[in-house]
Amino acid sequence: MNQSPFPGVTYVKAPERSSVSDNAPVEALVSEIIANVRKNGDAAVRKYSARFDKAELDAFEVTAEEREAALAELDPQTRKDTEFAIANVRRFAEAQLATILPLEVEPLPGVHMGHRVIPIERVGCYVPGGRYPLLSAPIMTIVPAKVAGVDEVIACLPPNAHKAMIAGCALSGADRIFRIGGAQAIAAMAYGTETVPAVNKIVGPGNAFVNEAKRQVFGPVGIDQLAGPSEIFVVADSSGDAEMIATDLLAQAEHDIRTRVGLITTDRALAEATLTQVEAQLETLSTANTAGEAWINYGEITVCDSEEAMMAYSDLIAAEHLQVHTVDAKAFAKRLRNYGSLFIGELASVVYSDKNSGTNHTLPTMGAGRYTGGLWVGAYVKIATHQWLDEEGVKQVASPAARQSASEGLEGHRRAAQLRLDRMQSKAN
Repeated sequence: MNQSPFPGVTYVKAPERSSVSDNAPVEALVSEIIANVRKNGDAAVRKYSARFDKAELDAFEVTAEEREAALAELDPQTRKDTEFAIANVRRFAEAQLATILPLEVEPLPGVHMGHRVIPIERVGCYVPGGRYPLLSAPIMTIVPAKVAGVDEVIACLPPNAHKAMIAGCALSGADRIFRIGGAQAIAAMAYGTETVPAVNKIVGPGNAFVNEAKRQVFGPVGIDQLAGPSEIFVVADSSGDAEMIATDLLAQAEHDIRTRVGLITTDRALAEATLTQVEAQLETLSTANTAGEAWINYGEITVCDSEEAMMAYSDLIAAEHLQVHTVDAKAFAKRLRNYGSLFIGELASVVYSDKNSGTNHTLPTMGAGRYTGGLWVGAYVKIATHQWLDEEGVKQVASPAARQSASEGLEGHRRAAQLRLDRMQSKAN
């Protein structure tokens, strides 16, 4: 046992390393890649595809025939399961979109203002290759874009990605699919090449190079968020089930050797039992090489001396995925503030959201849950304001605006504010 840096929290199992400081310094290489792709287009993309993906491609874009072939080769049950997930994600995105409404109000007589909900014109979806063919990945980025009404959805995935991933992109509704991965894909979508159109916003998770590339191109092109290695934490009281908690932690840990997983509890017995369960389950888990390394380096179990300390520590971590295993999970969940997505009660496993239940699995990591939520249909639309005034409205706002402009020493502003009022008064006379 050792004390954590946070008051009222003691480690039963402390992480060996920091997922934040372990973010490899890739800034310089990514900067070079982006500059080269921006200058040399397809030629640079081809160079980096050969260098990093060992792929020599004459053409980057997946043809209609190749899309059809990938769909034809997809296992029938896998296709049904993929379509099931697509339908669930679409239904939830449609329900979310229904809450984003246009607005028209008249806050002062004659002053009319509002906003429109405008879909983004063209979106680029990065689809990671990963260790396994993660068919849920394209669903989570492409389907909400189509629900939002995006005109054109461009998908990029590494050239060595499983062919089933092409089928997943096609089923999800991608308008065009390109076999380009890594930072070069982000650069190509941000600035355009001879074959890849420039997009207005880039979404989707990726490795450290993809993440850094998104950071560097942000500005002229929008991004969803900067997402690091995956995370799962469970907050639990004495009612927690050690076997279930350990199973869920390891399910997420098998994603990547840098996955951050943890248990935050008020019950020392549960903490120790969960530690025992994790070690036992790793003995038989086929992905233990990945999950075990993640657990050793980034896994943690903490015991809190009060429920308040447990909630405060959870809000500090702001985990990407946060499961609540307490006696009254719904009431407890309402008191939590910072997380990417919340899983309330022991029946709500992260794996369901990861795959097919309907909420999006593209979520904030590394504490970003303190200021943002995950990817959702609202990320694909703009809320753009407008206003119009009649003469009564000008009477309401012109004089105060002119006085404020004068007090700020902005004579041009004062004139613009006053001109309409003066003309109205002249016409009236």
